[in-house]
Amino acid sequence: MSGTTGNRIVVTGATGNVGTSVVRALSEDSDVGSVLGLARRIPDWSPPRTEWSAVDLSSPRADLADEFADADAVVHLAWAFQPTHDPATTWRTNVLGSIRVFEAVAAAGVPTLVHASSVGAYSPGPKEFAVDESWPTHGWPDAAYCREKAYLERTLDVFEREHPEVRVVRMRPAFLFKRESASEQRRIFGGRFLPGPLARPELLPFLPDIPGLRVQALHTDDAAKACVLALGAEVRGAFNLAAEPPVDAELLGELLGTRSVRLPRVAARSAIAAAWGLHLLPASPHLFDAVLRLPLMDCTRARTELGWRPERTSTQVLEEFLHGLQHGQGAPTEPMRGRKAG
Repeated sequence: MSGTTGNRIVVTGATGNVGTSVVRALSEDSDVGSVLGLARRIPDWSPPRTEWSAVDLSSPRADLADEFADADAVVHLAWAFQPTHDPATTWRTNVLGSIRVFEAVAAAGVPTLVHASSVGAYSPGPKEFAVDESWPTHGWPDAAYCREKAYLERTLDVFEREHPEVRVVRMRPAFLFKRESASEQRRIFGGRFLPGPLARPELLPFLPDIPGLRVQALHTDDAAKACVLALGAEVRGAFNLAAEPPVDAELLGELLGTRSVRLPRVAARSAIAAAWGLHLLPASPHLFDAVLRLPLMDCTRARTELGWRPERTSTQVLEEFLHGLQHGQGAPTEPMRGRKAG
């Protein structure tokens, strides 16, 4: 962050998968003066030059303008994935909470806002070639996650017109993994009924090869690096973030050492829908539908304007995540606590 010595950076959602990486990257940057991490629960973790404040973004009583006072930038990462059976609850946290953040940024006169959008904000797109940041961001309307990410893209369109004095950067990363996020993500997407087979790949008899299941992955630390670069550069707008190569059944089969078997999309969705309907699986079939339709992203803009390149391939990212899953690894925050799969 050249030329930003002494900057005060506020990070929402500072104890989650992305937040812990961003806070660590900022705390290790000599150009950053101080970091204020906002989270519902203050962690037992004290990075250099970092303070904490307990804030619940879903509460209308949260005084974010005071938290943002004298901040040079706000990095907004807070997000709730659950409960998928109650989209009104995630809407209150993710959408209404984000709007409170945006309004407080303007009220406090914060000059820079970095918002964590997602590949999930994109409308259905191709799997054969990559799209740039101009691809429509209307999401997949049946999935709450995509619906909320897309709604906030429209909210920021209006915010930027009304507050041109605020430099707004939208990060649109691929699926984010790191070793320390394994336990948290198992709980969020697999729940307590996803134990041994995924933790021990040798127990998998085969890997389902589902038509359309071709996505991108990224190490969370590489996404955090892009956020730090964006804070120190005079850039605006959206940036796609993803590592190579794209992840499909062939790559996963090689990684897990198992064969892939073609499985019709309808059969896979029916199984997920049944498990979700019985509250055995937290990940909804609507999100599964969205994943099969997400486009691949072109990251040229991040490379040319931020000088950003991921340090790890998607294969390395998944290998690290699988190792974390096998060993129940986590981080010293409440959302990221470790727990070994049974």
